[in-house]
Amino acid sequence: MAGIYIHVPFCRQACHYCDFHFSTSTGQSPDLVKAVIREIELQHTYLSGELISTIYFGGGTPSLLNPSDIELILVSLSKWFNLSEEIELTLEANPDDLTEPYLKALYGLAINRLSIGIQSFNQKVLTWMNRAHTSQQAKDSIEWSRNIGFDNINIDLIYGVPLPGYSLEEDLDTIIAFLPQHISAYNLTIEPKTVFGHQLKTGVLKEVSEKVAADSFEKVMDRLRAAGYHHYETSNFSLPGKQSRHNLGYWRGRSYLGIGPSAHSFNGHSRQYNIANNALYVKAINNDQVPYSIEQLSPEQRINEMIMLGLRTSEGVDLKLEAGALRWNLMQHSSTYLDKLVKDQFARIDKNKLILTDKGKLVADRIAEDLFVMGE
Repeated sequence: MAGIYIHVPFCRQACHYCDFHFSTSTGQSPDLVKAVIREIELQHTYLSGELISTIYFGGGTPSLLNPSDIELILVSLSKWFNLSEEIELTLEANPDDLTEPYLKALYGLAINRLSIGIQSFNQKVLTWMNRAHTSQQAKDSIEWSRNIGFDNINIDLIYGVPLPGYSLEEDLDTIIAFLPQHISAYNLTIEPKTVFGHQLKTGVLKEVSEKVAADSFEKVMDRLRAAGYHHYETSNFSLPGKQSRHNLGYWRGRSYLGIGPSAHSFNGHSRQYNIANNALYVKAINNDQVPYSIEQLSPEQRINEMIMLGLRTSEGVDLKLEAGALRWNLMQHSSTYLDKLVKDQFARIDKNKLILTDKGKLVADRIAEDLFVMGE
């Protein structure tokens, strides 16, 4: 089974922390939608006829699309791909877009999973981040979604906020009271080419310390697990049976096709990256060319990806890995290091898998790097 990701590169305004590819020139939307539909046709052989089990509209802000445009894209996907009857169909949305009529239209299109970019319920934090929605709109969007029939809702949360008066506890209290099926919680990362990045460089903004970030992460883990959530990936928590099937596909190394400007694709042995420029993307597609660059992955790169992604999940990473002609046994090549990880309670080994403990999750990237295959 495989997945399809549709990148919608438009936002109402630029959040101060975001470095994803997007444009606030939403007047380009009709041309972009036509190009996406054409790319679907041009790329219809990429997944070699695999059954499509998940479709994910991401961005940007997919909820800026008219329901009629979403329907056109879905019709095209059903024409050119073999879609599962039990498909997970996710749409990312901002609370200010989720009016009751819009939600009813999405529900009528068989969208069965919403990922709502709330980030915080604190109005001062939302204003500081330059989010377009209010705290009340965030709460209303959850209630309206439920009332209309959506029973698989994710809420995005950002913690590690260096703002006086910010309370992670209050955000967690509010989220737990709503009890959404899924929560994605991310520590605020300051990227260089963002407003926050500029403020950091000029000394206007200071990041929280590593200790505060670690303490916040532990608080998130403890509170959400106590509320009944399964911590199945570093940044993701779900109620039983409500994991993001689309994202699980990424972490398990399944093939997926990315459609739209800046979208990525993976077919098991290479990755390709669509151009991150809306105008150039549309121009190329109109000439029946998909504007992408491609990276052939070496067996060593594939093994390292398996290590990095596997360690992020509660399933862990297999001790015996295989990519092409390369067979890599972690126990054979890193036995001393693995013994130390277990002894120091950074990890445990269970059924031939290396699984990080909470302590290990705090330094997961470093552990992955220590286990990487060298000589790429």
